[in-house]
Parts: sequence; structure tokens; C-alpha cells
Amino acid sequence: MIHSVHSPQFTVLSPLAGCLSVLGSGLWTVDWRPWTADWSLVPFHFWSLVFFALGCIVGSFLNVCIYRLPLGMSIITPRSHCPYCKYSIPWYLNIPLVTWLALRGRCKNCGAPISWRYFAVELLTGVAFLSCWLAFGNAGHPLPSMPVALVYAVFLAGLIAATFIDFEHFIIPDEITFGGMAVGFAASFFVPSLHDASTLNVGLRRSFIGAIVGAATIYGILRLGKLLFGRQWVKWPRDAKIIFTETSVHLPDKEIPYDELFYRKSDVIMLHARTVELVDRGYQDVLVRLSPSALEIGEEKMNPNDVPCMEAVSTEIVLPREAMGLGDVKFMGAIGAFLGWQGVVFSLMFSSLIGAVVGVTLIVMRRREWSSRMPYGPYIALAAAVWIFGGKKLVPWLLAM
Repeated sequence: MIHSVHSPQFTVLSPLAGCLSVLGSGLWTVDWRPWTADWSLVPFHFWSLVFFALGCIVGSFLNVCIYRLPLGMSIITPRSHCPYCKYSIPWYLNIPLVTWLALRGRCKNCGAPISWRYFAVELLTGVAFLSCWLAFGNAGHPLPSMPVALVYAVFLAGLIAATFIDFEHFIIPDEITFGGMAVGFAASFFVPSLHDASTLNVGLRRSFIGAIVGAATIYGILRLGKLLFGRQWVKWPRDAKIIFTETSVHLPDKEIPYDELFYRKSDVIMLHARTVELVDRGYQDVLVRLSPSALEIGEEKMNPNDVPCMEAVSTEIVLPREAMGLGDVKFMGAIGAFLGWQGVVFSLMFSSLIGAVVGVTLIVMRRREWSSRMPYGPYIALAAAVWIFGGKKLVPWLLAM
């Protein structure tokens, strides 16, 4: 009898190939039928990959929301297109991260630049989803731990959309704030463990309390800020010419768009003018009040749209000033619906700290002035994200400050 002798075969794999081999061998041994499968056999980082990919896809949708919601456009139709040439983007050119890199940030049809924001939002959302799974996922029991991770991932997606919109437009759309409250209430009802509760009604009750505390707290701060700091007096040592156009007011040293002054219908610009000149008539020694809906010169009241230009001479002017908008009130209500009142208190304290550090830094670097407008929503969003991933550990430090 002849015995065949085989020499041992060794295969050297690259680190990536080795990881894929282990991942693949693990997946092939799993019974994928949901009713009989042992999901603990699925490699933990298979779900990490799933969460990252899902986050990038959601990030692509967030880009649509960030661009369209402030413009009042539908987020459903028309389909994604280049804002320059209106080229309708096919599915194979709408793959998150990959398409932007492959096209080097340019439209395939016209070559126009595609903002870096699209890639950044997709990557940031992917990382946010992955972080939620790494923080709240359980390798031994992946399915039971998935709802909490998914809820926090969706919450972070809303924070990302609100942040980019607020930075660019100084607004937070109602679709995000009121929609966030609704999703927060529903999530708290079906996943009461978000609020360390074991029953559905307790989770929902804590969500309602968080929303009320969040909205009420910010609204109280807004009203107090308006009362104490809602007006800015600008004075000059001698008579100065102030020009009002259709879009802005021109002071001797700067031009201020009305969009930066009129946050609400009740905001008013006031001055006691020595002279006022319109196109067809003039006034002397009168009080001038300009709001978004009315122009009052002395006892005469008119529509501002009928006055394309007005010149006034005065030594001072009172300008409206706003610390926060109502969007921040609703935004904090949505955050409270997800995080409860404790998360609201932390987000308020920590966002104030972040905003102060950023604001003072920008002033020192001469990138902004003390009176410049600054969005507050992004700092609230960052503070809420910090609370999710370990804010409770920072509470004693904050209280000791």
C-alpha cells in the first residue's frame, strides 16, 4: 500500500483579508431565519458596519433637508439634482461618500463645484450612527440593544440637520423641532429605557416633562434677555446721517441688513430725528419708528414698502437685539422629549459654556464683534450629544464651577 504524503500548505493573508475572512466565516455559520437564529453569533462589528452604512445613507437624505427646508421646498420632489445645471442625478451617482470622492467634489454634467458640506454631513452622520452602536450595542444580545442605539442615532441625525441649517440660515425649521418632539414622544413610549423607565407610560410621562421643561426654560431666558438686553443704543458725538434703504439701514460706520434686526414682527428701530427726508417731503424734530410692517414719522403712519429710501439726521438710534429665537425654544423642547429634564438642564449649562468659549475666542481673533449675531442651536446640539455619550459624568464638574 502506498501512502501519499502531503506537505502542509500555508496561506499568508493581509490584515484586511484576514478580517473579512473571519467576518465571512462567522456570517456563514449563522442561521439567518429571524425566528430561530441565534443573533449573538453575528460578529459585533458586522452591525458596526451596518450602522455606519445606514448613517451615511441617512446623511445623504439630511443634505436634502439642509438645502431644501429653509427654502420651503419639498424634500420628496423633485429628485436630487445639481443646483447649477439642474442635472437629475441617477442612483449610481448618488452613493454616499463614494460619489463625492470619485467626482472630486464636482458635478459630472457641468463640472460645477459640489460643497464639501455634502461629504461632511454624510461622514458625520455615519460616524454618529456607528458611535451609537458602539456605545449602546450589546455583542451578546444585539437585537434587544438595537432600539436604544437606533433612537439615539435618529436623534443625532436631527441635531446634525439643525446645526447646519442654523449655521447657514439662523433658523431651525419646525419640521425638525415639532417633528423631533413627536418622534421623541413616540420613541419614549416604545423604548422607555431611554428615560431609565421600565413601563411605557412612565417613559412617555418623563418625555413630556422633559419637553415642557426644555421649552419653558429657554422661553423664560428669551423673555428675560429681551427685557434686559433687547435694545442697543448707538450714539454719536454730533449729528449723523442715517440712510434707510429697502434692505438695510446705513449707519455712519456700518451697514446692517434688516434680517439681522427684525427677528419678530414686534421689533422696532427708533430714533429722534432732527430732520427726515423722503423722496417727496421732509420732516423736522420728529420721532421715527420702523418695524417690519409699519413706518411712523411723528403722527403719520405708512407702509415701509412704499418708502424705498429715507434719510434721517440724529445723534442716536435704538436698534432691536435678540439673544435667542423661538426656534431655540422649540429645539430645546424636542431635546427634552428625547433626553428628559436632566438632559435639558445639562444641555443648557454646557451649551452656555461652549458658546461663551467660542464667542470670546472669535472676538479675540477679531473674527466677530460683541454685537454680532451668533446661532445658539449648534451649541445646544453639541451639548445634547455630549449628554448622550457620558454627560452624567460631567455634571459634578459643571456644578463645581
